[in-house]
Amino acid sequence: MAMAMAAAAVGVGTVRIAVSAAVHNSSRVTQLCSSFTGLSVSSWKKRNGAGMRLCIASFPTTTTKRPVGFRIVAKIKTHKASAKRFKVTGSGKIVRRQAGRAHLLRKKTTKRKNRLSGKIQVNRSDYDNVIGALPYLKVNRSS
Repeated sequence: MAMAMAAAAVGVGTVRIAVSAAVHNSSRVTQLCSSFTGLSVSSWKKRNGAGMRLCIASFPTTTTKRPVGFRIVAKIKTHKASAKRFKVTGSGKIVRRQAGRAHLLRKKTTKRKNRLSGKIQVNRSDYDNVIGALPYLKVNRSS
């Protein structure tokens, strides 16, 4: 029994097909050859005779590539003391509490208490320091 081998390039790998010339039924070879580019029945018939039948087919079609090295990156830690002092508004601005209101005693007037009660925006020059301490803040630098 005569055996013939052929190879066809498919995508990344190659497909090797072993056919037997003993049986005269070429429909499977025709069907198989038509599914691969670069492999036609006429080239089979020229090389191996008219009657061919598929005997063994092994398909190592894709070569498994190792994934490109994934770097494991640790999560950045949030500085908790800064998280208590700075907040982000809905528009993405960083705000902080007004200084000088921590120890409210009787000597402070109502006018002064009200002035110190509000939140103020952090200066642009301090944005880098605050973002460094709080890496997961959703800050809009353009606002």
